[in-house]
Amino acid sequence: MISLKKTARISGLLYLIMAITGAYGIMYVPSQIIVANDSALTAQNLLDNEFLFRTGILSSLICQTVFVFLALSLYKLFEQANKYMARTLLVLVIVSVPIAFLIIFNQFYALLVLKENCSASFKPSDANAFVMTFFKMYDYGNSVISIFWGLWLIPFGKLGCQSGFMPKIIGLLLVLGGVSYIIDAVTFILFPDLRVYSNLLVSILASLAELSTVFWLLIVGVKSPKKVETA
Repeated sequence: MISLKKTARISGLLYLIMAITGAYGIMYVPSQIIVANDSALTAQNLLDNEFLFRTGILSSLICQTVFVFLALSLYKLFEQANKYMARTLLVLVIVSVPIAFLIIFNQFYALLVLKENCSASFKPSDANAFVMTFFKMYDYGNSVISIFWGLWLIPFGKLGCQSGFMPKIIGLLLVLGGVSYIIDAVTFILFPDLRVYSNLLVSILASLAELSTVFWLLIVGVKSPKKVETA
């Protein structure tokens, strides 16, 4: 149990780091740079806040790197409960990370258009349009890869329910949070006008599930097994 508690708390710490760096790189920094439907102002914001922009890229890369170590730690935690399900979780994470790195590179492309003398080949309006296009590709990429962000939570939630280490309600929330990510990705592809509702679903279910998991792993770790008395 001591070993399991240590592994659980390491997992919780990695999950917390991933949550902080992901929120900073994916949500905060773009919100300070990108102005919807205004490519000229977006390009100017990028040039004026280049260091902030670069910290966002670094933060996203750290997030994805930590994601791999989180999956390895969770595999170690749950492999005795259900090795097949733990392996499924690990594979889904490892497959998603290289895709996420490719998506992050779109931010570098936006910077490349405005720097390195590349913009001299374009009219200012064309360069600004290219920058906005790369930002949209980055946003669209994150929307599509959220399928994997949902898929890995489903075996994670099932492991939480089966292992007895975590409350079943958290395991159930993880499954529902995973499903909400998948619904959001499908809505983005098929019904983009309705995405405001699927985003709200993710904000409620996935955020509640993952925050609950982080704090449970950090504070409690794993529940001690019940003592069984034999006659």
